[in-house]
Amino acid sequence: MRLEALSSPVLTRTLRAAAGDQALELVGSSHAFHAMRLRLEQVAGTDATVLLLGETGTGKGMAALALHRLSARRDAPFVNVDCTSLPATLIESELFGREKGAFTDARSSQPGRFELAHGGTIFLDEIGELPQDAQAKLLRILQHGEFERLGSPRTIRVNVRIVAATNRHLTDEVKAGRFRRDLYYRLNVFPITMPPLRERKGDIPALAEHLVQRLARRHHRQIDPIPRTVLETLTAHDWPGNVRELENVLERAIITTTDSMLRIVELPSEALDLLPGDPTSMLVDVERAHILRVLRATAWRIEGPRGAATTLGLKPSTLRSRMRKLGVRRTAEQEPGRAAFVA
Repeated sequence: MRLEALSSPVLTRTLRAAAGDQALELVGSSHAFHAMRLRLEQVAGTDATVLLLGETGTGKGMAALALHRLSARRDAPFVNVDCTSLPATLIESELFGREKGAFTDARSSQPGRFELAHGGTIFLDEIGELPQDAQAKLLRILQHGEFERLGSPRTIRVNVRIVAATNRHLTDEVKAGRFRRDLYYRLNVFPITMPPLRERKGDIPALAEHLVQRLARRHHRQIDPIPRTVLETLTAHDWPGNVRELENVLERAIITTTDSMLRIVELPSEALDLLPGDPTSMLVDVERAHILRVLRATAWRIEGPRGAATTLGLKPSTLRSRMRKLGVRRTAEQEPGRAAFVA
């Protein structure tokens, strides 16, 4: 199966993970995105070990699931292991399993994640966090496809495709003696770098629209297309937290929006420094336009259960204060329901 077969006019890639209850989305049309997508397509149908490289929040987990869903293993298990969340004292037990009595709290036998992934794919997220002992066992699986549970002499063989990911520079970890050189070479069969969002800013408008519609469905909200000024503000930001940070900002905006117009009320403060001229001018324009729209819709009623203040979730006095500050007022010479901006 080729990723090209799943394309849309904005190059949205949507792969259903299981019975349609979770969507995997890879969205973009930039050169950086296209290069990454081509690498995924090249290796997806093979059993080659893949090493996903990139900053936190760039979508390494989604790429790993895409590799699995586009492979011949798609109907077998996909096991996701976050190496940062496993205590160092338990990581070997979690990965490779244990027998009853293998250590003090081992009251029963338990299969490890590699056994659970047999026939499918195991995704080792943040592989650079693995302790040295676990690295040695992982190397053996890569070389021979076998291991032993803790407390057992019996060798277990598994058929598992390994996809690993890290936001570290593993070559530096190897030089520092924290990561095995032989394991690094075994993992680095087919590296794919996930580009940070700041290197594909042209993808932000389509990505933001896609995320907003998905998040709106999750929160049972109806959201209009994102205003141009908001898209410009989002595109101006470098997004050090990448797609994950963008998604969080958009989700907060959807939660706090009182009608169908998206307002970015909690944009990271560092984003304002990137805007030309007055650093808050774009956000002011968005707020002004939104207040005006609500005032028109309520026939310029500010108070009451159907007034603009209630619709906006503000006190009438707060709304009047914002109108004065933004220079929004209804003038006598205008038609009913029209307004002027007064600086």
